Amino acid sequence: MLSIRRTSPQYTVIQPTAWSVSCQLSIFCKEFPSTISKYSTCTIMRTKIVAGNWKMNKSVAEGLELVETLQKELKEQRPNCRVIVAPPFLHLVPMVERVDQSIIGIGAQNCADHTSGAYTGEVAAPMLSASGVRYVIIGHSERRAYYHEDSETLATKVNLALAEGLTPIFCVGEQLEDRDADRHFDVVEKQIKEALFHLSSEDFSKLILAYEPVWAIGTGRTATPQQAQEMHARIRSFVASKYGQEVADNCSILYGGSCKASNAKELFTNPDVDGGLIGGAALAADTFLPIIRAFDK
Repeated sequence: MLSIRRTSPQYTVIQPTAWSVSCQLSIFCKEFPSTISKYSTCTIMRTKIVAGNWKMNKSVAEGLELVETLQKELKEQRPNCRVIVAPPFLHLVPMVERVDQSIIGIGAQNCADHTSGAYTGEVAAPMLSASGVRYVIIGHSERRAYYHEDSETLATKVNLALAEGLTPIFCVGEQLEDRDADRHFDVVEKQIKEALFHLSSEDFSKLILAYEPVWAIGTGRTATPQQAQEMHARIRSFVASKYGQEVADNCSILYGGSCKASNAKELFTNPDVDGGLIGGAALAADTFLPIIRAFDK
């Protein structure tokens, strides 16, 4: 937690925990002068996060081997970020049983938009919560594209996840044609507004957001650090317009779009990029760990 306390005429910065964002006081004062002048104490609690989305990969045995390798490495040298893995559903129960979630948080890749009933093949939020899962990815571009999940459905999933104490990792992002037509900001803001802006400030503050330019997922193409920062800053500003600057400042926004060891540090140094939602590079320890270590000093 980064605390900025007013001790006239100076401001004292108290160093954050390993999981929390650090920022320079000069930047803070420049960006939020009204906050500094209005409050004697201001706190930013933005968590740095690296989350691995395994998608439909690995057997249970392979998944357990990988997560145990990660846990061993991260236990020996604690990272400067929160680490989450989201394996296929079959992995979740044995993984929760074997993993210390203070080291690696366990998340699901999806949840149903109902709590129970005749919905063949679905897994409900109460089932995930009862199994010890703590996070759930909602709104991933593949779910939107392949399973035609719209904002109304995603809003319901977010509500159900929050009701069960799960932390949603909510994904937004534009197609290549949207960016080429210079409507990428409009598309992302519409996704956020339609699926999330019904939430109270308290509930919105429980979310993690992930920006995934669809044109950069699994293609080898990556948004430049400048493009990533521009969109993340726009998202934060849009959240602030609804919920206020404090909620926006404390919201972790991850980048997801072919993030890998070679570009992670450059992406993560942007002030509004709070980590990554990692796909293919999360499937092996030797490619995932360097991304996690990108937050190490």
